[in-house]
Amino acid sequence: MTDIHTSPKEMKKAITQRIRAALIMMGSATKADLCQRLGISFPTISKFLTQMEQDGEIHYVGEDDSSGGRRAKRYAYDPEYMLGLAIFVEKTETNYTVFNCIGEIKEEGIMPSVLQQDVQLLGNHVESLIEKYPKLRSIAIGVPGAVSNGQIIFIPPYPNFLDNDLKETIESRFQIPVIVENDMNASVLGFASNNEIENESLVYLYFGQNGPGSGIMINGDVVRGSTFFAGEIALVPQDGDRSFVQALKDENGSSDNGSSENASLVPTDGQIDAVARLIATFTGITNPKAVIFCNEEIDEALLAKIKERSATYMPRKHLPVLLKSDFKEDYLSGLQHLALDLMITGSDMYE
Repeated sequence: MTDIHTSPKEMKKAITQRIRAALIMMGSATKADLCQRLGISFPTISKFLTQMEQDGEIHYVGEDDSSGGRRAKRYAYDPEYMLGLAIFVEKTETNYTVFNCIGEIKEEGIMPSVLQQDVQLLGNHVESLIEKYPKLRSIAIGVPGAVSNGQIIFIPPYPNFLDNDLKETIESRFQIPVIVENDMNASVLGFASNNEIENESLVYLYFGQNGPGSGIMINGDVVRGSTFFAGEIALVPQDGDRSFVQALKDENGSSDNGSSENASLVPTDGQIDAVARLIATFTGITNPKAVIFCNEEIDEALLAKIKERSATYMPRKHLPVLLKSDFKEDYLSGLQHLALDLMITGSDMYE
């Protein structure tokens, strides 16, 4: 049923988005295919396809075999009509990919880090890519901190980015829809997408350039929490009065005061125990199917030791599978997934 409060413009936008998403997912379709899939009348589908073809958004790709009547025309979405940008900032570098609406990579690369500088420099990086690719229609930005509706609310130790509404800053400068996401949330989403995992519970752990963090997925949904602080495991209490990040650092003889910068995982007994306790905590609270580690930070022997130690805290049959994966690939894939969704739903945001 149509919402009586929906304006004609909003209705037009919604129908266009649904047709756009269906064609991208299906590869190609006839008008009848779209009517059946979307539950929209044939005349309405015809009207919108005509306009989208005139705009260059879709193109005619041929006719189906006849079943006795007029042969049905088949349409496909032009993958080059819209492009997306996925970009994430790290301590030492800024990684990015430019891709079309079916996920094909147009360009990928590394630019200088912006975290020690300011948001203006990040905007300059984005501007250089927009100038090269004027068809960019969505931007997904990943940051090593907690994000609430596009605003960075926790990002030690980068004060230049703290409390910055990065979404509003970039959108207002370029008039392109933007989504800003925590690095680990994007990574667990990317891992699930790359491995075609649906409706599962997962945890992605990374120790990384900026200290430990996690992305949490429950039954296929990324968990961000009531204040968008879910996954900030550096602060999780462990034995005594130590936090998780302190437990990792104390083994290295650090006198650190507990900030998350430069924590790393090395195969010492104390660090294995700290990670095992964390896995036991996740097991008892979210009961994930798997915990994923960055393959540059861990090997199979260390995974086996962590699994054995975890079994001293939780029944073995309930423990998750421990896996390794390519963090950078998962991170960018997750951002691409978010940018593609935004491309479909928000491409006409400023029309």
